[in-house]
Amino acid sequence: MLDTSARLLRLLTLLQVRRFWSGAELAERLQVTPRTVRRDADRLRSLGYPVRSSSGLAGGYQLGAGATLPPLLLEDDEALAVSLGLRMAATGTVAGMEESAVRALAKLEQVLPTRLRKRVRALHAAVAPLGMAGPRVSSEVLTTLGGACRGEQRVSFRYRAHDGESSERDLEPHGLVCTGARWYLVGWDLQRQDWRTFRVDRIEARIATGQRFVPRKIPGGDLAAYVSRTVSSSPYPVRARIVLHAPLERMAELVPPTAARLERIDDERCVLEAGARSPEELAYHIALLGVEFEVREPPGLAEHLAAMAGRLARAAARA
Repeated sequence: MLDTSARLLRLLTLLQVRRFWSGAELAERLQVTPRTVRRDADRLRSLGYPVRSSSGLAGGYQLGAGATLPPLLLEDDEALAVSLGLRMAATGTVAGMEESAVRALAKLEQVLPTRLRKRVRALHAAVAPLGMAGPRVSSEVLTTLGGACRGEQRVSFRYRAHDGESSERDLEPHGLVCTGARWYLVGWDLQRQDWRTFRVDRIEARIATGQRFVPRKIPGGDLAAYVSRTVSSSPYPVRARIVLHAPLERMAELVPPTAARLERIDDERCVLEAGARSPEELAYHIALLGVEFEVREPPGLAEHLAAMAGRLARAAARA
């Protein structure tokens, strides 16, 4: 049987990995009586951990939010993941996070056991972040928008479009999507009575939050897929739907979600939805994929492909 200190650490770990435990489950895991579990929960409360308990048939224990952040217990793989995430945050696209990430990383490495500290330093030495090319966004803006999405609160802000024109927007925010280089906000535009996608770095004025709203169903049911579709094809005058004779997994390695949207047909084929400024540009990019394909939309794209094929055939003959 574990001694008291080790048992408290084990109890804290269990409370952190799952939202709710019944008293019987914890007693079985710790190999103690339910009365001992109650005493250990009281000890954790005295140390500042907000352990909540309830009685009855549906009663049990859970770790709630407190006034201050208590120490966290991390497994080895969790510590490695947090360490690498902090390293990436220090070179990411969220403004104001660099110094905080470095401070948190220093605190984490200070308390790591020697065996794990060596692994973390070896990992950091092997990773060389190239840096993100996308525009930087404010951490305050992200947290405000994230809170509004979670709290189902309407937001108002001034937005600068790609042509530089600014407008006041009232939105029911439903989620944030990060592509690595850019952050996007998806919501129901109250003026236009339709779904809209906004680049977070183009939100200019202070965000005001307002009354609650009832969430709507995201088109297609997938927030990330909706953003992929809106940023890869909707903004362009020419849109295409192409059947690629290649597995989706293979094409996903070549086509980023911000460039086009892929959808599985079967194990050997997938559909590509993409947009471009002209049919010639679209034909060029499709040809670069290096796989057999069928054009479903637009009808005129076949003529541009035929013209490209003729030029390439003549160039090959002359060579």
